[in-house]
Amino acid sequence: MEIVSIAVSKKKGTTKNCVKEAFLKKEYGLEGDAHAGDWHRQVSFLSSESIETMKEKGLDVTFGNFAENISTVGIVWEELPVGMKVQLGESAVVEITQIGKECHKKCAIYYKAGDCIMPKKGVFGRVLEEGMVRCGDDINIITE
Repeated sequence: MEIVSIAVSKKKGTTKNCVKEAFLKKEYGLEGDAHAGDWHRQVSFLSSESIETMKEKGLDVTFGNFAENISTVGIVWEELPVGMKVQLGESAVVEITQIGKECHKKCAIYYKAGDCIMPKKGVFGRVLEEGMVRCGDDINIITE
């Protein structure tokens, strides 16, 4: 299980721009991202396999198009229970706080991608331990 994409944006409701690395700040989220802050959805996750499924359906999408912060390979995020902790890279730890989300209106992401998978496949968390995360970093599920 590893990180294959990291993405940030300055505004909510827009697609995100990919970066090679970013700092996950404790109780805040990814520095430089509009969704970071003092709430339960500081960072968002989506599997690259979910993005690939949308491509197979004919959508022209790539990393960041669903406003996800971190895309991964080898982990089915929506199957992890709320409260589960995962380690990203060497030191960052995130607790899963929400699976899926309710979209109140169709945003720029929906209109650009033609659909949005975050309501069912997106997972959100809060940062318990901070650290740098980079594309290629391992992801470990913490079992206590």
